[in-house]
Amino acid sequence: MAARINPSILAADFVNLERDLGAIATADLVHVDVMDNHFVPNLTFGPQMVGRIQDVSPIPLDVHLMIDDPDRWAPGYAELGAYSVTFHAEAAADPVALARRLRAIGARAGIALKPGTSAEGYLDLLPEFDQVLVMTVEPGFGGQSFMVETMPKLRSLREAVAARGLDVWLQVDGGITEETIVVAAENGADTFVAGSSVFRGEPAERIAILRSAVAAHAH
Repeated sequence: MAARINPSILAADFVNLERDLGAIATADLVHVDVMDNHFVPNLTFGPQMVGRIQDVSPIPLDVHLMIDDPDRWAPGYAELGAYSVTFHAEAAADPVALARRLRAIGARAGIALKPGTSAEGYLDLLPEFDQVLVMTVEPGFGGQSFMVETMPKLRSLREAVAARGLDVWLQVDGGITEETIVVAAENGADTFVAGSSVFRGEPAERIAILRSAVAAHAH
């Protein structure tokens, strides 16, 4: 399976967002980080901005909600037309009910785990989700270094998905470069969020480099 590359617009130029969205048209999805300055110490976009991004983006939206009370707010992002909506396990009161609601609206439902959150409690719930996002940095800011200590968690999720024959995407987000993407792929990731490593060069070229790094190491 070819690697899914989802550039994070956290690293884009917010004043030239439509231009930068056009520059990543060869990616699979665009990763949109919604932060509320409560769940994480940073503030980004709300529904109004995400709605406009949805209007002009050439590729589908992969929305990552780093917010409190996603049970209340996440369905609104699915209603905007986001292809995938991921909320944090640490913030949701009822992850299964929320995932079912997102799916009922028509979005893929994702659950995200911070670096310190174990996957154990979620392995039996995997059929309820379309994606599990393993954070490879502490959520909140772009440009951080990849935490290799999160790889055993990713591996345990890959083993559980494979053992049950599920179609659950395993996404990594944080510090993804052409080196660390190989480490993550070898540990079971198939969907990769990359911010600064895409936008610091010519985006289409950087996306192609990330894809070929995974392909070169595929077994």
